Amino acid sequence: MEINGTEILDTFAEAFPTWLSRVVITAATKEWAYTTAVTSTGFATSKIFCPCEAGIECGMLPGETPDGRPGVSILICAEKKNMKSNVAARISQCVLPAPTASAFDGLPDAASRFSIRMHYFGDRYEERCVVGGRNCWKIPVMEGDYTGEERFGTVKGIAGGNFLVMGKDPQSALLAATAGAGAIRGMKGIITSFAGGIVKSGSKVACKNYRFPMPASTNHMFCPSLKGRIADSLVPDGVGSIYEIVMNGTDEAAIQKAMAAGIRAAAETGQASHIGASNFDGRLGPHRFSLHDLFR
Repeated sequence: MEINGTEILDTFAEAFPTWLSRVVITAATKEWAYTTAVTSTGFATSKIFCPCEAGIECGMLPGETPDGRPGVSILICAEKKNMKSNVAARISQCVLPAPTASAFDGLPDAASRFSIRMHYFGDRYEERCVVGGRNCWKIPVMEGDYTGEERFGTVKGIAGGNFLVMGKDPQSALLAATAGAGAIRGMKGIITSFAGGIVKSGSKVACKNYRFPMPASTNHMFCPSLKGRIADSLVPDGVGSIYEIVMNGTDEAAIQKAMAAGIRAAAETGQASHIGASNFDGRLGPHRFSLHDLFR
């Protein structure tokens, strides 16, 4: 199968379950909402060593937010038992200090809920209030007052949807990967948590070459510099560089839509020779996304 001369390999992406919460960050301007969202999703690229996975989902117009101000929604992904601590840490340390920023629950209908109890920061000067029909807290701060919600929802999601963009050299592969990541950016229900949505160091589960434990190591089968040196290389002939685009989403439909859009955008640049996907023969997770099925 080809798209614009780019071969779409007959393979599948393997993804696994996660839990996610959506936080709606608002501010006096869209610039401050975005800046706060960027700060709030830092050090959250991969659960391998980060406390969670998080990223910007999409921008929101004033009419779409609880307080009628410009907003940005972010998704935070983690084990359910760790969701409360991750949401609390990012709101208290990243949203609360940011100029004019507030945080609201983006999953008000979720059955599973938790409270971050941030009003304790008010040192007994806090007050209950209602914003857009939601029960909130108003906390005195040096700027004036911080106003936001304390209770948040969490739902099941999917982590690890992916595709691999392959080119003859790093320049061409990165141009194609950049276009692919750009096509996904801002899609509802999707985040790409890595820098620019692109990964240069794809990983596999565990490590077999050292005596001390490692949760992950380089995905050697897709390292072009190892082709010809290892028996299980999966790098096609003529490929000198590979980038991976990894995404988390609210459900399979969101992942499928994002993968299809990203793959098509990468292929249409004319810079990618092949597009594949990373999987571990079903050992990592139950969700499989066939590349060819995305376009049928």
